Amino acid sequence: MSDKHPMSADEWDELNFPRAEVQEFDRVVERAISRRGFLGGVLTFGSGAAVMGAGLLKGSTALAQGSSRFAFENLPAQTDSTIHVPDGYSWDILVRWGDPLFSDAPEFDPELGIPTEGSDRVFGENTDGMELFSIDGREILVVNSEYTNNEINLVGSAGTETEGQAEETTVASADAVLRLQQFQGVNVLEIEEGPSGWSVVVDSPYNRRIHHNTPMMIDGPAAGHALLQTEADPTGTESLGTFNNCGAGRTPWGTYLTCEENFNGYFGATEGLPTDEQIAAGYQRYGINETGFDYNYHQFDTRFDVSMNPNEPHRAGYIVEIDPADADSTPVKRTALGRFKHENAACTLANDNRVVVYMGDDERGEFIYKWVSRDAYEEGGDTSTLLTEGQLYVAVFNDDMSGEWVALTEEATGMSAAEIAIFTRTAGSAVGATTMDRPEWVAVNPTAVEAYCCLTNNSRRGVENDAGEVIANAGGDPMVLNAPNPREANDYGQIVRWRPAGEDHGSDGFDWDLYVMAGNPAAEEAPYDGSETINAGNLFNSPDGMQIDTTGLIWIQTDGDDSNEGAFEGMGNNQMLAGDPETGEIRRFLTGPKGSEVTGLTWSSDRRTMFVGIQHPGAPFPDGEGALPRSSIVVVKRNDHEVLG
Repeated sequence: MSDKHPMSADEWDELNFPRAEVQEFDRVVERAISRRGFLGGVLTFGSGAAVMGAGLLKGSTALAQGSSRFAFENLPAQTDSTIHVPDGYSWDILVRWGDPLFSDAPEFDPELGIPTEGSDRVFGENTDGMELFSIDGREILVVNSEYTNNEINLVGSAGTETEGQAEETTVASADAVLRLQQFQGVNVLEIEEGPSGWSVVVDSPYNRRIHHNTPMMIDGPAAGHALLQTEADPTGTESLGTFNNCGAGRTPWGTYLTCEENFNGYFGATEGLPTDEQIAAGYQRYGINETGFDYNYHQFDTRFDVSMNPNEPHRAGYIVEIDPADADSTPVKRTALGRFKHENAACTLANDNRVVVYMGDDERGEFIYKWVSRDAYEEGGDTSTLLTEGQLYVAVFNDDMSGEWVALTEEATGMSAAEIAIFTRTAGSAVGATTMDRPEWVAVNPTAVEAYCCLTNNSRRGVENDAGEVIANAGGDPMVLNAPNPREANDYGQIVRWRPAGEDHGSDGFDWDLYVMAGNPAAEEAPYDGSETINAGNLFNSPDGMQIDTTGLIWIQTDGDDSNEGAFEGMGNNQMLAGDPETGEIRRFLTGPKGSEVTGLTWSSDRRTMFVGIQHPGAPFPDGEGALPRSSIVVVKRNDHEVLG
């Protein structure tokens, strides 16, 4: 997902944590032949993967024949500052950053935004993952607010310093810090459809804001461990706030899962980093340094100063469960599901009704994980153990298109259960997990026993330094070419798909292929031209968000290069596309404003309305010239009011 300033989280990591280079690395991967042979092997895999659906690359399995299931024509790429949808559809704004959730909220100033007082009474900034819940006949939308843009959210504030008209705003007061803390987190809001369309039910008893100072409970194997204990919470079982809430998920029992991603950027040090060996190694792996991002929390809130509170970062980076039906409930950090840069949480059930949660770790060269509960889910039964007692696994993708889920046990990793929960990346490295090209959203197909993961991009994949050594991830695992990640300096991204052994998501084995490789058909060299499903009319880069509707259509949202130049010519703004895994066809459905990321998708209970997130628009969207740009949730409907998916 996007990061809060022009420098991405990946670029920030490279600047602050130059990756250890693999010593004595054999430039030709022995098991995978040469690069040319390796890519040829992928082509062979694709041509033999007919049982997995559409083919991998151009020259492989032809598209299935038959009538299209799409109810719309492909939308051309766009480069302007508004939203476009196909003929026969319309869109409107549901809610924007700064819109009131409560009647006592301050009024939004189109030039100055929202003041600190009351900033926790309005809809938060930079929308991301979301889910809709039907509770007692009411529609309750839960939406993440991932991060803030200081130059927008603190404009005109006395607690900031700005040099130059277009330069970055520096946070310079505790008041400014508090405002940023309250703009982020999670929004719970009741919405309703009336004669004039959809709107927020202001003052609904379900409405609430969950932000960086909201009390949380901590459970699972890390709860109470010494590494989670602080002066404010010597028990290690309570904390404040949820951070950098990226993607989301929903449980079968009706709760919301929000995912903490780039939490490392909120922390800094006023008097140097901790020297404890275990803590220092964890900081290195998770990207925690003295300056953090430009939130500057650590200068004004000692909780974020690791010189004084070295364990505080260990209390972030988890999946947090929220009950949208109870505005007085306390969110719970589920440490059993691991600590890393969580993108989203895709829940499903194994054949014996155990709960399965698929998760990606959004950083170059990191891993894909799976949680399987010990106990089975029973509708109306006890759910207290389902995200606490069970087994966490990490994925190994083999070049023969098989794979295994490797259990992260004490025996396999040499780590305690608490250490596995706190330093999950280290545990994944210990068992030889497959490095992936930024695993982001995972989606489970409700019409087939299969799952998909967006591998957004990886500009460091297979790249060598001046000594001819391949760059590694933060844990020293070499990011060499491998079958699911077969491109050097991968700027386009791909989507990997797997089918569990025995058609059971609870099984330890799976088969996999690549559902699509994004690219540009104008590229001179395969596979940078993309899959055969990619053409001049639907090309895109950096697949990021993903949902699968009740018919099995895959909705793909992008967060990539929208320059529309060079290698990205013809792709236009970030967008949302629909893919049919039965035929391989992909069509563009929606384009966002210039500079924005299209992220987050859910449907109304009657499936006649689609809710789509527009994050960090670069232009004054949606209020027009002279107004601050505002991240927004938009509604999309068919003009004939038919079901959307």
